[in-house]
Amino acid sequence: MVRDAIEYARGCHACQVHANYMHQPPDRLHTSTTSWPFETWGMDIVGPIFPPSVKGDRFILVITDYFSKWAEAISLKEVKMNNVFNFIKHHVIYRHGVPRRIFHDNGPQFISNAFVRFCDKFKIQDVSSTAYYPATNGLAEAFNKTIIKILSKLVKTNKRDWDDKLGEALWAYRTTIRTPTGATPYSLVYGCEAVLPLEIQIPSLRISLATEMTTEEQHQKRLRELEMLDERRLEAQQHIEFYQARISRAFNKRVRQRSFKEGDLVLAARRPIILNSKKKGKFEPKWEGSFVIDTVYSNGAYRLISLEGVRQLMLINGKFLKKYYLKYIQDNPFIGMFLEEYYT
Repeated sequence: MVRDAIEYARGCHACQVHANYMHQPPDRLHTSTTSWPFETWGMDIVGPIFPPSVKGDRFILVITDYFSKWAEAISLKEVKMNNVFNFIKHHVIYRHGVPRRIFHDNGPQFISNAFVRFCDKFKIQDVSSTAYYPATNGLAEAFNKTIIKILSKLVKTNKRDWDDKLGEALWAYRTTIRTPTGATPYSLVYGCEAVLPLEIQIPSLRISLATEMTTEEQHQKRLRELEMLDERRLEAQQHIEFYQARISRAFNKRVRQRSFKEGDLVLAARRPIILNSKKKGKFEPKWEGSFVIDTVYSNGAYRLISLEGVRQLMLINGKFLKKYYLKYIQDNPFIGMFLEEYYT
């Protein structure tokens, strides 16, 4: 009797759609691994930025290397597909070589057929994150916060010259030790630390020693640095693995396992990813549906299909889904007919 009462109460539609959001992660953290510089990049758009620059730029197109944390960025008035193509060609391919894969969000510039053809031309694997889940492309999101923080400190007098300060901000980022690698991006790319302007104005120890070296000694010193570059990168790889393991342990403590299989009935959090969502009001439900799991992807991503048979265009992370319970199939004969057709 108690079990029947629990099942009946759990199947209340109003209780389910007005329930609180589920903030616990549904699955363990899946870390992105890369073993060499410029193999994998994370790309994103910062903006619109207010106030715009003097030139009218309102966006920053950024891309970050997953291994060395080296970053490239340009300011733009608007982000068109041609801007993205030129940015990848001139700031990534022509400088650092063709990457193996690029992570990005579901911006229209990144999921268009033209972008897919561009990646196919260079044999680049483009990986889209699930909608409204920025943690999938966490490196790019972290860099966005960092570059904005640096620019905020550089534009104290005139907030509209932030585009002129972008190069200086990138220089500061590239010459600062990054926590995941324990090294500066500059050193992992070039094998030595950059000479800072302050070291020229107030000569540092290495600058003073370099001035006393002969040309042959300087060449030998540079050769030793290049020979140690592989060792430095291996140490950075170990730092990254230890850092990811520490983050994973902290993240996995909050996991409340929640997974779905094809054909399951689910509710989806009310977000713009659900096509028929309306403007949220005080009494509007927090969940919408029900939907059916149409396809299960790796790392907790799903594609939904509505009861009308319409497949959702974008994938959704399992964090924004929860199981939908029915008191009886007879309560909604339309769902019963849909499930019968789906399984047959």
